[in-house]
Amino acid sequence: MLAPEEKSVLIIGINFSPELTGIGKYTGEMVDWLIENNFYCTTVTAFPYYPYWKIQKPYKNRFYKRETLKNGKLHIYRCPMYVPEQPSGLKRLIQEFSFFLSSLIMIIYLLFKPKKDYIFCIAPPFHLGFLALIYRFFKGGEIIYHIQDLQIEAARDLEILKSKAAFKALFALEKQIMQRVNFVSTISAGMLKKVSNKIDKEILFFPNWVDTATYCPLYDNAELKILWGFNPKDKIVLYSGSIGEKQGLDGILQVAKQLESSGFIKFVICGTGPYKEKLIESAREMKLHNVHFVPLQEPDMFNNFLNMADIHLVLQKKSASDLVMPSKLTTILAVGGLALVTAEPGTNLFEIINDNRMGVVIPSENLRSLENAILSCCTLDNSLVKSNGRIYAENHLNKNSILKKILGILEDRPIKVNEKDRQSLEYLELK
Repeated sequence: MLAPEEKSVLIIGINFSPELTGIGKYTGEMVDWLIENNFYCTTVTAFPYYPYWKIQKPYKNRFYKRETLKNGKLHIYRCPMYVPEQPSGLKRLIQEFSFFLSSLIMIIYLLFKPKKDYIFCIAPPFHLGFLALIYRFFKGGEIIYHIQDLQIEAARDLEILKSKAAFKALFALEKQIMQRVNFVSTISAGMLKKVSNKIDKEILFFPNWVDTATYCPLYDNAELKILWGFNPKDKIVLYSGSIGEKQGLDGILQVAKQLESSGFIKFVICGTGPYKEKLIESAREMKLHNVHFVPLQEPDMFNNFLNMADIHLVLQKKSASDLVMPSKLTTILAVGGLALVTAEPGTNLFEIINDNRMGVVIPSENLRSLENAILSCCTLDNSLVKSNGRIYAENHLNKNSILKKILGILEDRPIKVNEKDRQSLEYLELK
């Protein structure tokens, strides 16, 4: 039995720890914070697969698996699902539907367990909201439907699906979910505006965060470059993250080809994803010797790895503008990195970078602008811009401040914060 002051939370989401990137990283960190703040957590999730698109060892994905961690304060129920090695639009639909069915069985099982006070449902997949509604119908509790990615719009604008009738049905289902849950939240001001246009309900601003103690500037990166096999005088242009369709990474190869004569500029692509092998093959065909592919880095080396880079690429296609907020940007700012961002005027990403003077913004899918910006960044003094990014991360992206704010809204009670956190909380106030 829980003590009177202790509360319990159910988290429903396809991605979770120990995934190192993307939505699973943030959901895992949120659960850790909740447990540290006297919550008991139950998570219904899949076996870790992202961003590799294959089940990670030692997991098998053959049947359900229960894990009990954190001295009994965390129960994880992992549900089997179909995981495509090369995810297409159709295969991803099948994957998400298979998880919905297997996790539905687990939700039914949990109906015979003690009630949870809060139900966090992490989208995408957007239709997991129906699982939260089923649970609340029988057990009660308050649902927080947290949108990390505008999945339906992304599928439409990237032409993953092309049926107008299908999109009409999907948007109608999504609206039904958002109308019935207790709270809807999302991660950026741009996404908040788009969600607000769908439904007449206050939307919570619940941004992704960064651990500014773990990720911090190291300033002198010459020795770090040697550690990863580069010359101390090389200028490292780093892309670190998921290698997928939304990022438009083919452009990096084309720009690298144009900059081959600038031998001191090295391009590093770190990560994994469904398009990595295709990208490696393209680089091989183009005979690019200034492009290096490296695997995802271990957490204990990631701060050093990010500090090695002179320029951090945050690339998005035009069609993805304001549909997603790049999660990698928070960590880049925390390490005091120079973010070179592609974003369209009028988008939240464009405005937040320019207004705070903490990066370089260029048009999306404009390779000439990308080439010129890289050359400029390699020659100019960017210390002020990098310092501004670190200050912004400390003031506005602090994990403790953000989660205190959200829990305060849910529990409708005053929040005790120190003065350092107060700036972040004031920034996060809903307009």
